[in-house]
Amino acid sequence: MSTPRFYCLEPLVIGSRYVLPDAAARHASRALRLRVGDDLVLFDGAGGEYVARIAVLDRDQVSVDVMEWCDVECEAPIEVTLVQALQAGEKMDMTVQKAVELGARRIVPVTSQRSTVRLAGERAVRRVEHWRGVAIAACEQCGRNRVPEVSALQSLEQWLGKSPNSGVLRLMLVPGSEQTLASIAPPAPGGKVDVLIGAEGGLAPDEVERAELAGFVSIRLGPRILRTETAGLAVLAAMQCLWGDFRGMDHV
Repeated sequence: MSTPRFYCLEPLVIGSRYVLPDAAARHASRALRLRVGDDLVLFDGAGGEYVARIAVLDRDQVSVDVMEWCDVECEAPIEVTLVQALQAGEKMDMTVQKAVELGARRIVPVTSQRSTVRLAGERAVRRVEHWRGVAIAACEQCGRNRVPEVSALQSLEQWLGKSPNSGVLRLMLVPGSEQTLASIAPPAPGGKVDVLIGAEGGLAPDEVERAELAGFVSIRLGPRILRTETAGLAVLAAMQCLWGDFRGMDHV
């Protein structure tokens, strides 16, 4: 069993005693059944991770001694923003979780014309907070020490209206496109990539036109039409194979 990992909101200091957040404490004591003297790993999102040891444990509170900082990172060499149109049911949870595992640095949920889910007001705020929790849990599981940003929900039109940072490669999956990932110029080392994925039914024609005006290039991944919950994850994995850390250490 690998050493359990927990995200901490507060900055961590070697030699200090730290009380785990309530949810992490319950998970450590009840689900993982950790005991006093067991080691775990903490990270605060600022980079690296800390080795800690459980000093006090009861049903409601777990205190740990922060012992050592380790310069460990597993961020991808390309900085990918996944712009994902809202998906129905639990698909969005899975997309956020797997996008974090596949190295996305930022996830932007957007409403599009073909989105079957409509969120607004307090309900939208709660869902975004939920997705941020999903991203944190995914980091705890996969070994990332920097939690990707999950942006506030906005319309695709609003997001496309913002000026992109210079030098960003912008891609969107559109069935029937002539270009593929292999046919376009790759980003520079350490470069940034925006990936736009439509909802069920894909992007509407006028959304494709607006995205093209915003600098997006249409690509396809193959001859098959992918579901929205498959498309973003497939393109993330493909980019990691072509340009990222799936190539192996000799190429990074």
